[in-house]
Amino acid sequence: MAPIPGSGLAKGLAVTLRTLTKKTVTAQYPDVQPELPPRTRGVIGLFEENCTVCMLCARECPDWCIYIDSHKETVPAATPGGRERSRNVLDRFAIDFSLCMYCGICIEVCPFDALFWSPEFEYAETDIHELTHERDKLREWMWTVPAPPALDEGAEEPKEIAAARKAAEKRAAEQAQAAEQAAAQEPAPDPGPQEGQS
Repeated sequence: MAPIPGSGLAKGLAVTLRTLTKKTVTAQYPDVQPELPPRTRGVIGLFEENCTVCMLCARECPDWCIYIDSHKETVPAATPGGRERSRNVLDRFAIDFSLCMYCGICIEVCPFDALFWSPEFEYAETDIHELTHERDKLREWMWTVPAPPALDEGAEEPKEIAAARKAAEKRAAEQAQAAEQAAAQEPAPDPGPQEGQS
C-alpha cells in the first residue's frame, strides 16, 4: 500500500507540537554540576603502582597519544643462590588529550588494571600543549574514579577477591597459631615472696 502523501510532514509536526507543550529545562552549568551517567568517559586516570610498563596501551592506541618512558633496574636475588632479575621502572607516562578520541582501548587492553575512566571533564586549557597530562596529573585523576558497580545478585565472586580472601584467612590462622605457641612457651611468672614469709 502506498504511503499517504504528506504523512511524513504530519509526523514531524506532531513531534514539534509535543515539544512545544513541554516545559523547557535549562542546565545551570557551571553553577550546578550535571548528574553524569556512571560509565561517563571523562578523562583517564593512572594507578601507577599497577603499571608494569608492558606498553600494550601505547601500542594499541589508534591515535598514538600515549607516551611511555622507562628504564631497567636489577632486583637482587630473593633467596641465597638465586639469580638476579631485571624489571622495568616507569619514568614517564603521559596522555595527550588533544589527540585522544576516548575510545577506551588502552583501558580495555591493560592486563594489570592500571588505567581507569574518571567522570571528570573540566580540564580545558588555553594552550594545546597543556593538554598533555603527565603521570602526576593522571594520578590525581585516579582519585575521582568511582567505585565499581556492585555485582548482580547471585553472581559468582571474582576469582581475584576469592584468592585474596583465602590468603588473608590462611595468614590470620598462621598468626593465631604462632601467638598460641608463643603463649604456651612462656614460663609462668614468679609470684615472688608471699605475705608473712621472711
